[in-house]
Amino acid sequence: MHNTQLRLTLKQARQFILRRHGLIGEYAFRGKQGALEFIRRTGCVQFDPVDVCGRNADIVLNSRVKDYRKATLDELLYKDRLLIDYFDKNLSIFPVENLPAFLGQRMDGGYAEAYDRRGGEAVKKIEPLIRELISERGHISAKEIDAGESIEWHWSQMTSLPRAALESMYFRGELIIHHKNGTNKSYAFMKDHVPPETLNAAPPFANEDERLSWNIKRRIGAVGMLRNKASDAWLGLSLKAAEREGAFERLLGGGAIIEVAVDGLNDTLFCIAEDAPLIEDVILDKELKPRCEFIAPLDSFMWDRKLIKALFKFDYTWEIYTPAVKRKYGGYVLPVLYGDRLVARVEPVCDRKAGTLTVRNIWFEDGIKPTKTLQRALDGCLNRFAKFNGCEAMSIDVEALN
Repeated sequence: MHNTQLRLTLKQARQFILRRHGLIGEYAFRGKQGALEFIRRTGCVQFDPVDVCGRNADIVLNSRVKDYRKATLDELLYKDRLLIDYFDKNLSIFPVENLPAFLGQRMDGGYAEAYDRRGGEAVKKIEPLIRELISERGHISAKEIDAGESIEWHWSQMTSLPRAALESMYFRGELIIHHKNGTNKSYAFMKDHVPPETLNAAPPFANEDERLSWNIKRRIGAVGMLRNKASDAWLGLSLKAAEREGAFERLLGGGAIIEVAVDGLNDTLFCIAEDAPLIEDVILDKELKPRCEFIAPLDSFMWDRKLIKALFKFDYTWEIYTPAVKRKYGGYVLPVLYGDRLVARVEPVCDRKAGTLTVRNIWFEDGIKPTKTLQRALDGCLNRFAKFNGCEAMSIDVEALN
């Protein structure tokens, strides 16, 4: 590969990634328009339905967008239709104008094909009924379809036939999520809710090499900087090492990405060429005002955990699927960012009926002293987080903290 073009200190590398994400200094994004602008900048926000203290996508936006409300995301998705939930890095939310790039792709080994194989003839038999019901009602959920049969399915051992059929039609691009009521999804025809000029647009690549290069550049931009190594940042692309190497070579040779050397790191990092001015600003500018934010477990900022460990000296594992007796911290623990350091972990749990946010524990990283300044910033972040979750009260488990 080409000679390294840029060199950064560890601190500068952290500052760059955090500026790229709008996680340091004054808020770069505000309100509904700010939420849309951030998702357009980062490409996608990973979706996860678990809601212990806010869904993953909401926590991501809350950490970047001033005055973010949870209703904002649903408005952008299901009212304005400026965003869409579909598959990018697993189930994600991305700008609707990017849809043509994904409709033709077969991700993670071919989601649509795998679903068709597993559902088989049973799914195909119920599809005409689903189309008829959607034509009559505009949208439909699995609970509204009278079919008692269960079949083996992708997410779980068994699921209802209506759910399997709706998901198959969704993965193939025939249906779109019309709205959600909690975790219950209602589906409609994609053609009725996506403008034809978008639905019929050509993807931004003409062949397989261009597709891989487009996706890899997109993932680099989503994280800020990435290594040319295996990591969770590439999930959903079904990449072989040789394919990834080829895509990096093409992107670097065409000037679409830039090599970045970071003091103390053996691995070369890469950023997208459009971010070169931001890196120059980081090198020239003074340090930005620190901010305290809670980082979502599946935040694109955290997609390459080994890179986070190298840059921030912070080793993070999301332990939600780890048996309780084997957990080091807790089931839904969020990294705590202060300035350009990940200084702690917090376990907040929201009791919406009681309107209370309970902090089960806070673990400060080794070498981090909870000074009065840091404590004030953390308290302010907790208060904002409670408000974001619609909680008027907050309690801290004192015994857990001692």
